[in-house]
Amino acid sequence: MSKTISLISPVDGSVYAERPVLTLPEARAAVKRARDAQPGWAARPLSQRIEAVRAGIDALNAMSDRLVDELAMQMGRPVRYGGELGGVNQRASYMADIAERTLAPEIVEDSPEFRREIRREPVGVVFVIAPWNYPFLTAINTIVPALIAGNGVILKHASQTLLAGERLAEAFAQAGLPDGVFQNLVLDHDTTEALIASRSFGFVNFTGSVAGGRAIERAAAGTFTATGLELGGKDPGYVRADADLDAAVDGLMDGAMFNSGQCCCGIERIYVHESLYDAFVEKAVQWVRGQRLGDPREAETTMGPMAHERFAKLIRSQIAEAVAAGARTLIEPAEFPADDGGAYLAPQILVDVTHDMRVMREESFGPVVGIMKVSGDADAIRLMNDCDYGLTASIWTADPEASAEIGAQLETGTVFMNRCDYLDPALCWTGCKDTGRGAALSHLGYLAVTRPKSYHLKKVSK
Repeated sequence: MSKTISLISPVDGSVYAERPVLTLPEARAAVKRARDAQPGWAARPLSQRIEAVRAGIDALNAMSDRLVDELAMQMGRPVRYGGELGGVNQRASYMADIAERTLAPEIVEDSPEFRREIRREPVGVVFVIAPWNYPFLTAINTIVPALIAGNGVILKHASQTLLAGERLAEAFAQAGLPDGVFQNLVLDHDTTEALIASRSFGFVNFTGSVAGGRAIERAAAGTFTATGLELGGKDPGYVRADADLDAAVDGLMDGAMFNSGQCCCGIERIYVHESLYDAFVEKAVQWVRGQRLGDPREAETTMGPMAHERFAKLIRSQIAEAVAAGARTLIEPAEFPADDGGAYLAPQILVDVTHDMRVMREESFGPVVGIMKVSGDADAIRLMNDCDYGLTASIWTADPEASAEIGAQLETGTVFMNRCDYLDPALCWTGCKDTGRGAALSHLGYLAVTRPKSYHLKKVSK
């Protein structure tokens, strides 16, 4: 009997989808199809590849209603938010728009004696291992530039969002991509690691946990395969004394609670200047009490269940440990009757927290945030940097110069001022420390899926 992966819906605990897992020989055959198809795809004019990828995104948009319903059942996001296609369109469009100038040869010299230039060539086959929390947005970050640059792409999607990979494959097939150029495969961990270890790919992009990133690095060890690793965060927000209080509350609390807190760049800890602390906390509690936890298929629901019961269990344990160490909870779970002790988890605000508590140092990835009082910039910078992660940091202030000075001292990949929890496709998406390495989006995103090739051409003349 072949092994299968079951997708358990957090909405009602039902088996929403089941798919057979490819054996290693089957997976190797898929990689060969990609390798065989890639040279012909790369030989097409860049304009044709761009047109085909845009057509694939259009085909995905045509599935919009189905995607929204499927996302609700697969990972619990409320239908009121309409899926991810707004962000998908923005990122795909930007990467397509900059492709020609980014991939154009860099001419060093073109004289009667020499032509010297640097070109960008595809790396071959790109392997994208995508997460469940934003199953289309995160995948598109690498898929679009990889295809446009002339690579074949193999996608392995998370077991919690199996259907997202299938919809992407459907869309690109409808767009007319040649067979083998884009493939969605259902793989287990052992086969995934075996493919990487056998140098199947020119580039591997993984978005997921630190443990998963370490497994990818171990599998790639000695193969010289390039990897891009985005491994999550513990992103801080800092509210300075001159901040717009209402804007800070709305922005940071939405950043902490949207998608039930299941965002790589979601806000997980907040530091507030002592002059605003009490007012901020009071307004934050009011903001949370305005949310509705429930069935994501209902239009009134603003927070659905977490994607899996085990994720909610981690959050409950972090909260319990913090309370035992002296923290106070400001939200009674009874205020959210849908909290069932399982995947449906009431949002929570913690105060009297310290960095000795796991909830302030380890990734939570759920609807909980700790709020601490700080005396000023130096105090906030010290605490914001006191973390093993470095993805984004959010500063709320009326002073752009002060924000830039603070940002220069932060160990993070992105500095926001007066916003958070957003990816700008014109800026690279990157991180430091345990958040991983590499850069997606912007022109740098093309550098990850191509390699430089130098041409030193001496012109023969009489």
